[in-house]
This record gives sequence, structure tokens and C-alpha cells, in this order.
Amino acid sequence: MITIQLSVFFMIIYMLKFLTITAQSSLTAVVLGTEWVSFQRLSPVEMILTSLGVCCFCQLWSSMLYNFCSHFHPSYEFWYFRIVWEFTNILSFWLTSLLAVFYCVKVSSFSHPTFWLKWRIVRLVPRLLLGSLLISCVSIIFAAVGHYSKIQLISKRHFPRNSTTTERLEIFLWDFSMCQQVVVLIIPFLLFLASTVLLMALLFQHLRQMKDHHTSHSNSSLEAHSTALRSLAIFLIFFTSYSLTLLISIWGVLFNKGSWFWAWEAIIYALVSIHLTSLMLSSPKLKRVLKVRYWDLEAA
Repeated sequence: MITIQLSVFFMIIYMLKFLTITAQSSLTAVVLGTEWVSFQRLSPVEMILTSLGVCCFCQLWSSMLYNFCSHFHPSYEFWYFRIVWEFTNILSFWLTSLLAVFYCVKVSSFSHPTFWLKWRIVRLVPRLLLGSLLISCVSIIFAAVGHYSKIQLISKRHFPRNSTTTERLEIFLWDFSMCQQVVVLIIPFLLFLASTVLLMALLFQHLRQMKDHHTSHSNSSLEAHSTALRSLAIFLIFFTSYSLTLLISIWGVLFNKGSWFWAWEAIIYALVSIHLTSLMLSSPKLKRVLKVRYWDLEAA
């Protein structure tokens, strides 16, 4: 059993990570949102990153409120915080997979008709964002109905006549809820995984071709491709780690509310922070803002 002192320690780490991610998501939304207001346009990647920033901000606060409320006052009264968290979590998975698909289609050089989308993907991004939102809304309806049904069944436990039926329905709803949460996250994750692996294969192929035809003018291109491959590898590793950690936490097989809960949450938030950092570095505007802030801190 983890001691109270360690629980407090991991709770502090959790809050520090929460503040870090809040700053990251806020910076993303504010910088790119200001760009949109000023110039009335954003690139497709920046549209996706802005949506991710807003989504992560809402996800963080709903998660924090649900975690603290359910931990210090265990009750089903706070189920609506969990619904908001599940909705934003599903949406963030779809937005991340959309970003991977966008890069994959843009870089692809296949002649198959499927990859003709590369000429249309820029115009399709607003519709794909709307589609991600609609899919998340439909998915969360089932989750909301399931949570509400579980609460109603729990309130009927004190009726002895219906105890057996109630217990069976609770078990069914629990299993259905777990499967539903896993399925709605697995689909966008597999889409992200396939797109990222394919994109890395394409970049590696281009890198090998450039090395075969190496000239003095191709040094910058080689360096750019190598940097892109390293960034993609890091992005793939940490988003996969985050996804697997989240799926394990949903099933609740490695922790419970009274033992390693805050340690597990701190790990998840650390992975989210690294994931957001890699996303921010993929935007030239955000990289420029981060450099300016860093120089200001050094000057101070």
C-alpha cells in the first residue's frame, strides 16, 4: 500500500502537470485563435491544433474536477464531470488521428485513387473537424445513457425483491460501458497508428533516395527529413504510451482509488504534457512564440 505521504507527493506532481498542460493548451488556443481573428484564416494544421488546444483545456478541467470530487467525496453525483471528460477525450483522439492522416495524405506519393485526396485534403479539413465532433457526440450519447442507467440501478439496491436482477443489470452495464469506452478510443488510435507508420515509411523511403543521389545541395533536405523522422518516432512512442496507459486506467486493472490512483494520474498527465509539446513544436508559429518567450526569460 502506498503511504499517505507518497499520495500527497503524487498529488502535487499531478497538480504541477495539470498547470503545465493548462498553460500549453491555453497558449496553443490563444496564439492560433489570435491569428485567426487577425487574418481571418488558418492553415489546416493550425485549425486542427487550435481545436486540440481548446479540447485539451476542457478535458483537463473536467478531469481535475472529477478526480478530486470523486476521490474526496465518492459519489455518483459527479458523473456529469466524467461525461464531459469522456467526450473531450474521444474528440482529442479523433483530432490527433486527423492530424496524422492529414500529414500522411499530404506526403503520400502513391498512384492509387485513394491518395488523390492529397489535392483535396486542405479543403476537407473543416468538414473532417465537424465530422470528428459529430462522431464524439454520438459516442458520448451511449456513455451518458449508460452512466444514468447505472445511477438509477444503484438507487434501487435497497429493494430486496429486485436485488438479483439489479446486480445482473449493473454487471451488464459495467461491461458494456467498458467495451464502449475502449472501442471508441481504439478506432481513432488505430487510424493514427496506421497513418503515422505509413508516413514514417514514406519519409524513410525519401531519405534513402536522397542519400543515393547525395549532392551538396541536399544536406538541408537530408537534415529536415531526419529531424521529421525523429519527431514522428517520439510522437508515436509517447502517444501510443498515453493511449495504452489510458486504456489500462479505464479498465482499472492496475490501481484503485485508495492506492496508486494519483501516481497513475501523474503518469498520464506527464505523457499528455509530452504529447502536447510535440504537437506545439509541429507549428512554426507556436515554435516562434516559444522561442521569443524563452529569450525573454533569458534576458530577465
